[in-house]
Amino acid sequence: MLFRMYNRWVERKEFSSELIDYQPGDEAGLKSAALKVKGDFAYGFLKAESGVHRLVRISPFDSNAKRHTSFASIHIFPVVEDSIEIEIKDEEIRIDTFRASGAGGQHVNKTDSAIRITHIPTNIVVSCQSQRSQHKNKDAAMSVLKSRLYQLQKEEEAKKMDKFEQSKKKIEWGSQIRSYVFHPYNMVKDHRTSAQTSNTQAVMDGDIDQFIEAFLSDPELHDHTVM
Repeated sequence: MLFRMYNRWVERKEFSSELIDYQPGDEAGLKSAALKVKGDFAYGFLKAESGVHRLVRISPFDSNAKRHTSFASIHIFPVVEDSIEIEIKDEEIRIDTFRASGAGGQHVNKTDSAIRITHIPTNIVVSCQSQRSQHKNKDAAMSVLKSRLYQLQKEEEAKKMDKFEQSKKKIEWGSQIRSYVFHPYNMVKDHRTSAQTSNTQAVMDGDIDQFIEAFLSDPELHDHTVM
């Protein structure tokens, strides 16, 4: 049901989506699915949906028509391209020149063409003295700096993922961020913001903006969203 709900939300927003993975349940229903959504601020909106969702309904798979409670864990991640461009602003670096040192006989660089670059925000320092041209040494040093900054960025992302994994709650009673109740009454309630509606059909048809907006308008919740 939630998978259908998000597909309807994508249609409402006039976004595009691509089904990356779909695993049916062992007996019925859906075990897991991965949906890639493209659109303006898609991740900014959808990160409000990350968490455990609780569904209470008369199960269509129960011949005795009993009420069932089920849980779904929703995880939202931004798409990160393989080729990440690292922007280095001029005001963020300090460039120093110095005379190359070390053994090398006739190939030793005797001029002040060696380059040392300090990236001020991170205090990363790189240098190059292998080339006779100061310009070539600068290009080589910048290349190394970009590689160092890229690696730092990946490490920071890994730390965030680690923190996110540790903060995820178990899929069980009391850990949900939102409840969808279809029996014995109709109610959808977000437990983080207290936003709620009795129009469950509209929610299932993708009308979830009220919950997203309530989450994003709460500074405490929004500021502490991981990723």
